[in-house]
Amino acid sequence: MSILNTADYSRETYSIATSVGRAFRRRCPHCGIGKVFKGYLKLSDKCSNCSAPTGDIRADDLPPYLTIFLVGHIIVPALLVVEGAYHPPMWMQMVIWPSLTLILTLSFLPFIKGAAVGLMWHLKLSGDEQR
Repeated sequence: MSILNTADYSRETYSIATSVGRAFRRRCPHCGIGKVFKGYLKLSDKCSNCSAPTGDIRADDLPPYLTIFLVGHIIVPALLVVEGAYHPPMWMQMVIWPSLTLILTLSFLPFIKGAAVGLMWHLKLSGDEQR
C-alpha cells in the first residue's frame, strides 16, 4: 500500500506545521495526544487516542541524515572555537568531541524522526511509494 488509509483522518483541519510540530513532540500527528513511538525509535502501530495508523510510515534515511547534518553544524564550529581559544590537549579533545557528538545524535534523533513522520503523515506518504 503506497498511500496511507485516509478515510477517517482528514488533514484539512490543521496545517502541515501543526502535524510536524505534534510529531516533533513525539505525539500523534493527527490528534496531538497519543504517542507516536512505542520505544526509542519504533513507531506504534496506531495512535492510542485516535487510532491513526502511524505504524505504516517508513521514514528510512531522512531522520539520520538530518540528525547528522544538524549535529555536524553544532560540533564542528564548537570544536574550531574551542581549539582556537583554548588549545586543549589532544587526549581531552578525543574524549569530549566524540562523546558530545554521540550524546547530541542520540538526543536529537527521536525528535527529528517524529518530525519526519509528521511530515509524511500530512503528505499521506508511507515511504514505499517507489515500489
